[in-house]
Amino acid sequence: MSARFEEIDWRPTPMGDISLRRRRDPLSGDDVYEVKLGDEYLMSSLFTTGEIELTRIGLAELSEGPLDVVVGGLGLGYTARTALDDPRVRSLIVVDTLAEVIDWHRRGLVPLGEGLATDPRCRLVLGDFFAMTTGGVATDEEPSADAPRGLDPETPGRRFHAILLDVDHSPRHVLHPRHAVLYTRAGLTSLAELLLPGGVFALWSNDPPDDAFGAVLAEVFTDTAAHVVDFDNPLQGGKASNTVYVARRRDG
Repeated sequence: MSARFEEIDWRPTPMGDISLRRRRDPLSGDDVYEVKLGDEYLMSSLFTTGEIELTRIGLAELSEGPLDVVVGGLGLGYTARTALDDPRVRSLIVVDTLAEVIDWHRRGLVPLGEGLATDPRCRLVLGDFFAMTTGGVATDEEPSADAPRGLDPETPGRRFHAILLDVDHSPRHVLHPRHAVLYTRAGLTSLAELLLPGGVFALWSNDPPDDAFGAVLAEVFTDTAAHVVDFDNPLQGGKASNTVYVARRRDG
């Protein structure tokens, strides 16, 4: 039987101290893995419905394969694992800004790590998703045509069938101020250019649907929607919810 609590890893990063912890749930007896950045809880294996549904809802918009997919934010790996469980997915790039998180997976310190790190379809890429997507756009203006952008370091300018993003708490509650530009018209326009025509962008949010952000999303994409995902919350009792935004790139 595992110990009741263990700090598996702790390291300083440019975004703050990050730690991977494992504790035994007193009700189920299961091991729960948690990630904290500073004093904030980033993720927990106790709550994975939103991360899983981000992939399921996003990829459900694509009827045919094979599919080339990007996940922004590795975390505990549930979004990426769900993508690899879809037989249509031919290739998956997972971008994370923290080498420590990628290292946890490659060393098998988290339950899904070894399966992701050894799957030949999956590449774990160290990089700033936001800088790679927006090419240095700093204000709500049209992105520069010559700005370097791309989510595949081996193939600059490569386009994908789907981009799934789970990094910030919500478009309004970002982990770093530089992330905020992605959620503007300029940032979303830059992201859309990395999708194939008809490709899908899906975004996880911990907040209820945001009409203002939805309006910006609709300026850039077509067929936009905000899906509320409900799940059980054993810590507080009752139900909790996340939001998954889905938008399709125009075919033109």
